[in-house]
Amino acid sequence: MGEVLRTDATLIVTRTPLRVSFAGGGTDLAVYYELEGGAVLSTAINRYVYVTVKRHSELFFEPIRLNYSRSEEVERIDEIENNIARECLKLLDIHPPIYISTVGDVPASTGLGGSSSFTVGLLNALHAYVGERVSPGQLAEEACQVEIDILGEPIGKQDQYAAAYGGMNLFRFLPDGRVTTEHARVSEKWHLFDNLLMFWTGHQRSASTVLTEQQEDTGSKLERLREMRDQADELFEIVRQPEVDLKAFGRVLHEGWVRKRTLASGISTGPIDTWYERALDAGAYGGKLCGAGGGGFLLFVVPVERRQAVREALDDLLQLAFRPESHGSEVVVPFHG
Repeated sequence: MGEVLRTDATLIVTRTPLRVSFAGGGTDLAVYYELEGGAVLSTAINRYVYVTVKRHSELFFEPIRLNYSRSEEVERIDEIENNIARECLKLLDIHPPIYISTVGDVPASTGLGGSSSFTVGLLNALHAYVGERVSPGQLAEEACQVEIDILGEPIGKQDQYAAAYGGMNLFRFLPDGRVTTEHARVSEKWHLFDNLLMFWTGHQRSASTVLTEQQEDTGSKLERLREMRDQADELFEIVRQPEVDLKAFGRVLHEGWVRKRTLASGISTGPIDTWYERALDAGAYGGKLCGAGGGGFLLFVVPVERRQAVREALDDLLQLAFRPESHGSEVVVPFHG
């Protein structure tokens, strides 16, 4: 008699938000926060990375299949070329057969933390796959372990925490490696997000090149990084008020962007500078480029009465509508057949 094929597959789908970082980016790198402690104010947004994990049927010839921007069909976990997927499976000691797929709402390498959202979402799915429920803090720390400690990516910790926790938060990165979280309740009466516009530059760029250069030159930029860290606290106080002072919020974003542009070459480009100036001339209070630099999304604080003027000034760019997301990575489809 032949082998009986199993049909009790388990299917897990997670939804993990992307994030917009307002202030403090760069101070979440160990080379800085181990010296003076860092801080980042960011918000999760309603754009997501979805990850599906299921037991792979024995009907297929390969025991491991991955679908992302490409497809992989391999025999052993060590053969997986997707670094994050390979190391997450190894970290949690997951054995084949297994199927993993992922899709996102925006392209990769666009400054919204998509890589870390994938890592957090995959870890969340794998924990659920083996019947475990874990805290946002554990998900964030495991994602940092995979991306920073194991893979050696020259990135900070803010993206992993934003993806795991959701909401708007002030994250503090302490010299001993611990991370604390202060949550800001985003009230719709503030109309903060009604006055934020985000535009896609059309350029994708890996954060690694910019962040590697930034880390190598940290010693000479300590004062600037200290100012950027303190801006996270300044913005946090602004958003905690009953009514957000939009001009003050825009001013702090602008000052942060001016400082950030000096941290490494390639953070800004000629076209980015031109778009930025166009938006200010059309009435934006201030703004910044999301992510490490070189491409991705431009974010602006714009009073309602000037929104159309800014859109017309940037009519060669696509606008991405977004709202805040209060939830972090979630298991949205648990199914046990």
